[in-house]
Amino acid sequence: MNLNQFLLALHLTPGLGQAKEAKVIGALSQQGHPEQGPYPWPFLTLALVLGLEPGSQPYRQIQASYEWSLDKALAYQGDWLTYFDNNYPKQLKEVYQPPLVLFYQGDLRALTLPLLAVVGARAAGPYGLAALRQLLPAVLKAGIGVVSGLVKGIDVMAHQMTFHYGGVPVAVIGTGLDRAYPANHRVLQDQVGLQGLLVSEYPVGSLPLKNHFPDRNRIIAGLSSATLVVEAKHHSGSLIIANLALQENRQVLAVPGPINAPLSVGPNELIQAGALPVLTSSDIIRAVSCLT
Repeated sequence: MNLNQFLLALHLTPGLGQAKEAKVIGALSQQGHPEQGPYPWPFLTLALVLGLEPGSQPYRQIQASYEWSLDKALAYQGDWLTYFDNNYPKQLKEVYQPPLVLFYQGDLRALTLPLLAVVGARAAGPYGLAALRQLLPAVLKAGIGVVSGLVKGIDVMAHQMTFHYGGVPVAVIGTGLDRAYPANHRVLQDQVGLQGLLVSEYPVGSLPLKNHFPDRNRIIAGLSSATLVVEAKHHSGSLIIANLALQENRQVLAVPGPINAPLSVGPNELIQAGALPVLTSSDIIRAVSCLT
């Protein structure tokens, strides 16, 4: 078993979670050449690294599934990337509790591009679409890839424009790569995998569980040099991604809107709090370029 297979096995082990995976990353990072192994670790070594108390519920849970996970990793069919791969994006390593494993479909060269996250309201209006039509073409022609969570509204609009102008789409989803959420985005999701890159922290078969999406948001923010909020209500999910971007010292951009429009409340509040107001494509290109 090599390092990548071992890390996949840990990721597939029920009960590990992001905090424990971060401990594994820390332990391996202290080694000069973690790829040399040997792997897998004996369970007692793993328990020591994770700080598991013998006889505790986490200890018993992980011990019971460890051997199963090792077998599962050896048999896994599909493409995945681990924290210690050369192709793992440097900017994603900088986030709090970075993903130990990313499953993907498509071309990993997309991760070498300057990337812009485009987020906004699911019930986007004509103003949001008009803003994207005005702003994105020049951004895409400048060689900037577009990242989204592939939900309805602004996410879909941004990627449809990315396809139209021959740009590179990157989608981070909250399910396994074999599933689409919502289900009617299956064709769009497949197109992302063909023209760009589809990424998930969750293995094949994973359902769209509620807790997957906040975790997915940190990946969207982490992959991107800047995050653009187009339309968003007060306290919307798009603002959560914007706040995560700020926490990771990334630039947050916002399209200002009418003060009496509910979908402009979020972007306007971000601008009031210090986000960069976007009036032209050049504003976006400069922001992304200075952070790559």
